[in-house]
Amino acid sequence: MTVAYEFKLPDLGEGLTEGEIARWLVAEGQEIAEDDPLVEIQTDKTTVEIPSPAGGTVTRILVEEGRVVPVGTVLVVIGGDGAQPEEASPAARGRATPLVRRIAKELGVDLDGLTGSGPQGRITEDDVRAAAPPREGRRERLRGIRRVIAEHMTRAHREVPAVTWVEECDFSNHDLKLLVPIVLKACAESLQEFPELNARLEGDEIVYLDRYDLGIAVQTEQGLVVPVVRACDTRRLEELRADVDRLAEQARAGTLEPNDVRGSTFTVTSAGKLGGLLQTPIVNYPEVAILSIGRVGPRPVVRGGEVVAAQIGYVSLTFDHRVVDGARAAEFGLAVIRRIEQA
Repeated sequence: MTVAYEFKLPDLGEGLTEGEIARWLVAEGQEIAEDDPLVEIQTDKTTVEIPSPAGGTVTRILVEEGRVVPVGTVLVVIGGDGAQPEEASPAARGRATPLVRRIAKELGVDLDGLTGSGPQGRITEDDVRAAAPPREGRRERLRGIRRVIAEHMTRAHREVPAVTWVEECDFSNHDLKLLVPIVLKACAESLQEFPELNARLEGDEIVYLDRYDLGIAVQTEQGLVVPVVRACDTRRLEELRADVDRLAEQARAGTLEPNDVRGSTFTVTSAGKLGGLLQTPIVNYPEVAILSIGRVGPRPVVRGGEVVAAQIGYVSLTFDHRVVDGARAAEFGLAVIRRIEQA
């Protein structure tokens, strides 16, 4: 009999303490070699494919897809005979994971009376939910990017006293295909004048950052992703455009690397054609501000005493009022608009 190898959720860095099992790339009973793709883990930053640290037969998969578990949790057993450890209650413990037992307790389901449909007769979450009293409506568990978005938005709403400032901006001088890189450049240059918007609040300290790595919100089929464009203060517009296009394409294809979504200091979002006139965006925690561009289109404005049409869009700035005063936020927003209009 081969020695069983218990693979635990590793520490993926960046202070992460847990991860979601996004997708198993193997099945129980499958033969795999060392370094073969094993599992995809969704963190609060990105999805990471983890290779198998050992070769052999996949004898037991212990955590189902869509579950969030802490670092150090045993996810899968490779090799050995796959025997379950002896427990006090064969049904409740030998044939169900701790997570399934917790769900059963929450739903009031007696595991001893269930027949498991999983491998080796193991009781699955679906078995438990099927045995629970029916509840109204179709239900779908939060998972993947949607779960991460929900957690981030909840934390931002809970911890950040947010205020939104709005002003109009004339984009008539610009090709709207360059909208995002133009705004990135204007924001990076303005952030150097207003360092409190390029900062973090850590405990009772404001941390002023000396880099200008700006996040761009990208809508994908899986949800909102925020890849990071580096060094927006020193790079040419053409370079920024190339990065924006590349990151947006990779975000929609689901091929971003972990470093592509780490370490943003400020975030820019463009609502696009369907976004409405203006938005009140939520701060991308732990940042302290986010700038949004509403739908740009021809609108009447007064020029030289006459009403003319111009390409107008609304600039919205949401900021953490603990760190940024209202007057300073307004001055920053006007500085961004001035740079856009004069570029």
